[in-house]
Amino acid sequence: MYVLGISCYYHDAAAALLDDGLLVAAAEEERFSRKKHDSRFPHNAIDFCLRQAHIRPQDVDYVVFYEKPLLKFERILLSCLAGFPRAAGLFRESMVAWFDEKLWIKSQIIHKFNIPGSRVLFSEHHLSHAASAFFCSPFDHAATLTIDGVGEWATATIGRASALWDPSVGSKNQIDILQELRFPHSLGLLYSVFTAFLGFEVNEGEYKVMGMAPYGDPIYLDDVMRLVEVSDDGGLRLNMDYFKFHVSPTQAFGRRFTQLFGEPRKPEDEFFTPKTDPERDGELARRNQRYADIAASIQRATEEIVLKMAQCAYQQTGLKKLCLAGGVALNSVANGRLLRETPFEEVFIQPAAGDSGGALGAALYAYHQLLGQPRRFVMEHAYWGEEYSAAAAADALSRQGLRFECVEDDERLTDQVVDALCEGKVTGWYQGRFEWGPRALGNRSILADPRRVEMKEIVNTKIKFREPFRPFAPVVLESETSTYFDLPEPERHYPARYMLLVSQIHPNKREDIPAVTHVDGSGRLQALRREWNPRYYRLIEKFGAATGVPVLLNTSFNLRGEPIVTSPDDAIKTFTNSGLDMLVLGNLIVTK
Repeated sequence: MYVLGISCYYHDAAAALLDDGLLVAAAEEERFSRKKHDSRFPHNAIDFCLRQAHIRPQDVDYVVFYEKPLLKFERILLSCLAGFPRAAGLFRESMVAWFDEKLWIKSQIIHKFNIPGSRVLFSEHHLSHAASAFFCSPFDHAATLTIDGVGEWATATIGRASALWDPSVGSKNQIDILQELRFPHSLGLLYSVFTAFLGFEVNEGEYKVMGMAPYGDPIYLDDVMRLVEVSDDGGLRLNMDYFKFHVSPTQAFGRRFTQLFGEPRKPEDEFFTPKTDPERDGELARRNQRYADIAASIQRATEEIVLKMAQCAYQQTGLKKLCLAGGVALNSVANGRLLRETPFEEVFIQPAAGDSGGALGAALYAYHQLLGQPRRFVMEHAYWGEEYSAAAAADALSRQGLRFECVEDDERLTDQVVDALCEGKVTGWYQGRFEWGPRALGNRSILADPRRVEMKEIVNTKIKFREPFRPFAPVVLESETSTYFDLPEPERHYPARYMLLVSQIHPNKREDIPAVTHVDGSGRLQALRREWNPRYYRLIEKFGAATGVPVLLNTSFNLRGEPIVTSPDDAIKTFTNSGLDMLVLGNLIVTK
C-alpha cells in the first residue's frame, strides 16, 4: 500500500511516501525549486517521491494532506471578523490567497494523481506533527508535545501515544490529544514576533535569534514576561495589546511593543558586540548589545515555557518518553534543557520537525491510525532525498569546464580529504541522498578543521556570506561524544544524531575545537554512527587519527539565502561562487 503525505501553502512545502508503512522518500519542495521555504504545491517533491518508488501517480493508494483547510479557513475568517476594521487588510489578503488555491487542495490532489476523491484524506495540523515524531520513534508508548506558530486553531498540544499490535483486534495505534492551546495565544508566534523585531525574516530567521542569544544576557526577561501570562500547566495567554499579527498582514508588533523594547533592529545593520569584536565600540555596538540581550531574554523565556509544557505532559501521562514536534522543536537549546531538566529519560524529535515534517506525519497518521496498519518503521537516519549518479556529476563538471579526479578507492579518497582539511582547506562534501529536514548531516555539508579558530570567520564571511555571529556545528563520532560533550549515553538520544540538541562542551576540550565552540561554551552537535553513513564516519575517524580530534566543523552546503544544494549543478555553482577550496562529488574531487 502506497500512502503519500503532502504539506504546503504556509511554508516549507514537502512530500513523503510510504510503501506498506516503510518510508521510501521525503523531500521539501525548496530543494528542487531552489526557492527557500517554498510554500507552493510540491509538484517537484511529489514527482521525486514517485520516481524513487518507480510508480505512477495513479498507483498511490491514498494521498493525505497535513491539515484541514476548511477548519483553518474558519479560524482565519473568524479572527479577521473579530478584529474588524483593524483586520481589513489581513482579511483582503487572506481571501485572495484562500479563494485562489488553498480551499481547493482536494481538487488539486485529485487532478495531480488522477484518483477518486475517496482516496484523498486529511489529518489535523498538530496530529500530523505528533504522528511525524511518534510513528518515526522507537517508542511503544510516549507523551507527545507539539509547539509551533499555529495550525488550524491549535498552537500547542499535549497528547498520549501508543502503538501495539494485537492480531485478535488489529492495530492499537493511537494518538490522543489531551490538551491544546489555541490561537492567538502561541509560543511559536511570540518567538516569531521577536524574530521580526530583531531584523530577521519570520519563519526563516528564528534560528538566528537562537544564535544571537548567547552574545547577550537575559536582562529583559521580566519585560518579555509582561507580554505573556504563563500558567503552571504550561498554558499561556498573550497580551494582544502588544501585537498586530492577528490583524495585520505586514506588522507583527505594535506601538506598545516598541515603547517597551525600543526601535526594532534594521535588517541591513551589521551585527557586532564587544563579545564578537572587542576592538570595536560605538553607538552601533551598544545598540547591538541591547538586541543581543533581548534575543537572550526571549530565548530564555521560550526555554522556561517549553519546560513547563513538558512538565505538564509528564504529569498528564506519567510516561518517561517524549515525542516533540512543531517548529519550536527545532530550538535545540531548549531541547538540551528539556533532556537535562525534566523527568523524561528519552526524547525523540523527527529531523523535519517543522511544517515540512507534517507531510510525513500525515502519511503515518493515515496509515497507522486511520487505516489500522501495524508499525514497521523507525527513523534511524535522515537520508531520504534524491541521489544523483556519478555520471550525472561527471557530466555537470564537464559542462562547466572543470577538471576533476576520479578516486574509486574510498580509503585513498578520504585520505586526500583529510590531508586537505589538515592544511586548512574548506571542503564541499556531496554524497548520496540528500537530507530530510533543515540540517545538513554529512551528505550535503561544508566541512572544515574545528581546531582552527579562524575557520569561524573564513566559513561565515568568505564562503557562506552570512552574519559573523552564526555558530557552526561539530560532528563527532558517537563513541567519542561524551569525551567532548556533556551528554552521557549519546546512543540513547536521537536529537543528537539530527543536530537538534545543544550541549555544553567540556571546558578542557573547548580549546581543542574553538571553531565549533559557541561563545557560551556550547555546541549543536551531530553524533555519528558508522552504519548511518560509513564514508562520512570514516572521514571523521581518519581526521581523528591524524589530529587526535575526532570532530569536524559541519555546516550546510549552501550560500546565504539559498536552500541547501540538491543536484551536482547546485553544488558546482556554490563551489565556484564561494571560497571553497575543494569539492567532493561522490568519488570525484575538484580543487581550486
